[in-house]
Amino acid sequence: MEAPLSDSGYRQELERRLGLGHLIVFGLIFMVPIAPMAVYGFVAKQSYGMVPLVYLVGMTAMFFTVMSYRQLSREFPIAGSVYSYVQRGLHPYAGFVAGWLIVADYLLVPSLIYAFAASWLHGLLPGVPLWVWIAAFIGANSAINVLGIELQARANFVLLAVQLVALALFLVSAVQFVFIARHGTGGWSIAPFYQPAHINGHFIATATSIAVLSFLGFDAVSTLAEEAHDPRRNIGNAMVLALLLLGALFAAQTYVAALAHPDYETLDAELGFFQIGQQVGGRWLYVLLLLANVAGAVISALAAQTAIARMLYAMGRDRALPGGRFFAYIQPRFKTPVNAIALVAILSFVLAVWVPVETILKLVNFGALTAFMLLNLTVFVFFYIKRRNLKSIFRYLLLPLLGLAIVAFVWSGFDRATFAFGGVWLAIGLLLGISRYKNFVSFESL
Repeated sequence: MEAPLSDSGYRQELERRLGLGHLIVFGLIFMVPIAPMAVYGFVAKQSYGMVPLVYLVGMTAMFFTVMSYRQLSREFPIAGSVYSYVQRGLHPYAGFVAGWLIVADYLLVPSLIYAFAASWLHGLLPGVPLWVWIAAFIGANSAINVLGIELQARANFVLLAVQLVALALFLVSAVQFVFIARHGTGGWSIAPFYQPAHINGHFIATATSIAVLSFLGFDAVSTLAEEAHDPRRNIGNAMVLALLLLGALFAAQTYVAALAHPDYETLDAELGFFQIGQQVGGRWLYVLLLLANVAGAVISALAAQTAIARMLYAMGRDRALPGGRFFAYIQPRFKTPVNAIALVAILSFVLAVWVPVETILKLVNFGALTAFMLLNLTVFVFFYIKRRNLKSIFRYLLLPLLGLAIVAFVWSGFDRATFAFGGVWLAIGLLLGISRYKNFVSFESL
């Protein structure tokens, strides 16, 4: 059953083309099924080689926040994600702040991904300047984005298949290397999952902090609520299934990698997984995995650009941002927020070319996790306090408060630079929200 958008005070402008499968693929694409390959060496050194355990911890930690998203997506099946949910479930001003924070995440993620992908290709073809790769990626993704969500859904399936084929070839090569040729551990080992000498409170804290940040992006599915069939059911289910599938894929590929190369201390922090690929399959597998990561990065940036365009569209439609009419404009033929897409493309190029990656990372993490805290709090306040669903202790009290506690724990571990960058962005949002507060759509009119 379609959720009538008029129930939320809006008219349908975007095209509903996406089913549950499309939404799951979108979530997978955003988080990148082969993402551990890019950071395997670093994570292995931080976790004493227990990389698959780290990802299972992260999946479990984020599950509570995913369930909060699921509850709110059923109640408010509209575009805007955390902005719309907190605005309606907690308070309009809090919703603006949450939206402002997640905008930092969605806006910066594409530029971050473009910078990484360009650097990888620059390593293979050093004669091509970084900015040329970045411009090419942004141009292609923007064109797909403008032409419509259906075209992007097709591109998602193709590039997801590329990643999964590369992953399958790695798994087959690594299994042959370990279990047939008897290299690496020569067989099964529990060490990548459990080393009692290193399992303690500090390890769990470190593992949680690393892994939670690896799962950021599942929430982008909620920005497609107005382009999805049966959003009350499919949006939340897609987020849950995408998280569980990603957790399984992350654990599987890192476990096999650990079996193939148990001496994690000898790995390069940035190219460790690709080194293992060359070890088990040769130079061809090294190049294939590298190119698959580039493809994964580019399509993930496309998903991120889609998400932030929908976020800006939702906030512009409510006139919660300066220039709201500009962001709310929908191209009549393709039914896409073309102005928001174009602005994101320009900003992504500027940020990817001129802003250090370390700076972008700090603001991305701060914005996303601060918004997640507000979202978990909203579930508790809206359903347990306002609606007085006092009997649903597990669903509306324990789950959201556990999600809030876990995210707050990771948030508290940020370094001073992250708090400095994030604090400035938050302060701007607080002041802008105050100046725009009179322009918020009131609940009574929705």
